[in-house]
Amino acid sequence: MPSYRDDAIVLRTQKLGEADRIVTFLTREHGKVRAVAKGVRRTSSRFGARLEPFMMVDLQLHEGRSLDTVTQVETVGPYARAICADYAMYTSGTVMLETAERLVASEREPSVQQFWLLVGAVRALAEGTHAPGLVLDSYLLRAFAVAGWAASFTDCARCGEPGPHRSFSIATGGAVCGRCRPPGSTAPAPETFELLAALLAGDWQVANASGDRHRREASGLVAAYSQFHLERTLRSLRMVERGSAPDEQAVTRAQEAGA
Repeated sequence: MPSYRDDAIVLRTQKLGEADRIVTFLTREHGKVRAVAKGVRRTSSRFGARLEPFMMVDLQLHEGRSLDTVTQVETVGPYARAICADYAMYTSGTVMLETAERLVASEREPSVQQFWLLVGAVRALAEGTHAPGLVLDSYLLRAFAVAGWAASFTDCARCGEPGPHRSFSIATGGAVCGRCRPPGSTAPAPETFELLAALLAGDWQVANASGDRHRREASGLVAAYSQFHLERTLRSLRMVERGSAPDEQAVTRAQEAGA
């Protein structure tokens, strides 16, 4: 069986036998890959600490029939230590990893944009340049945009009428005008719309200047929007302190409105 090399970020690990692990990676060229890391749970392992979630690595793998085998690992971005030492960073980062694994559903299908987007978000989280919640919400909005579910926060998501508008519909895809406003739409503050647009565009000057109230409101909308399009709950999202995030019933109502 041939070997190959790729850059990767560790998404998840699970125990295998007494000393091994199955590691799920998002790689730059090969998409999502699952591989066995033999002996990695032993204290004598040469690269055990390098194969933890959030680590960015230069990876060599040996192809197998069902699972590949890790043969060499070099650290590129040691992000795990900083992220795991801070609860807000860790919980936000865990949502990012779970989202990336969900959005890149098929194994071995290249998803270069999702890879670099996740790497950039994890790096920003570890460096602590911005609040963890802002980094998370920006990542989620961008990741769903790359996946084909870009939200609109200015023009009407249904008819395209120039905004700003006062209503937001999860099922419709964002801001909606008065004519297109479906039942169950919410009415976020204008500053919340501005924050959401800034997070999607990467305008950190506007995002960092936002108030706590509007951050909580934006986080709730992003959480509901993400779970609506994934059509299932993000389990790790429950650990994140997201203030006034809509509950699962809000997502269900949005799904019914979009049916």
